Amino acid sequence: MAMRGASPIQIDVATGLIRDVTYVASPNQDARPEGASLDLLVVHGISLPPGEFQGDWVERLFLNELPADQHPYFASIAHLKVSAHLYIRRDGSMTQFVPWHRRAWHAGVSNWRNRLGCNDFSAGIELEGADEIPYEDAQYAALAAVSRALMAVYPTLAANAVVGHSDIAPSRKTDPGPAFDWQHFRCLLAD
Repeated sequence: MAMRGASPIQIDVATGLIRDVTYVASPNQDARPEGASLDLLVVHGISLPPGEFQGDWVERLFLNELPADQHPYFASIAHLKVSAHLYIRRDGSMTQFVPWHRRAWHAGVSNWRNRLGCNDFSAGIELEGADEIPYEDAQYAALAAVSRALMAVYPTLAANAVVGHSDIAPSRKTDPGPAFDWQHFRCLLAD
């Protein structure tokens, strides 16, 4: 459950938060439907502006604070009410925006194994990246460690239920994209 050279990832079941990770509450969350369990982990890729890294634009998007006038692309998305449970930067550092037991607004119109509305039963993890730019080793290590910790705490979540955004919304999403090395990630997940 540990990243090599780092402390194990620990999830506080009562709060739904990762211990020792910065938590910034997104207003874009709500309660999961009654009886919903965490059955799916959705991996996303995001960069704002597209293809550019660093800065606090992603965080500001999840907090409804993205300034539409700061970049032409922002004008088309600043109105969106979106969030993810967790954001993993290129260096592997993490910020949590939604507790795991609550519903983040990350999947949109989606379907997994004939179940609609994946936000109801999934967790969303955003990786700072772009479809065609390779992700960093630190991101894979952090994603694998968090995934293993989630599977330990939520027994309804399994390794075969970790998918890309493109797998649950193929007609509208491409992330995490062809640059995401699923084989490498699955090897780390099995460690």
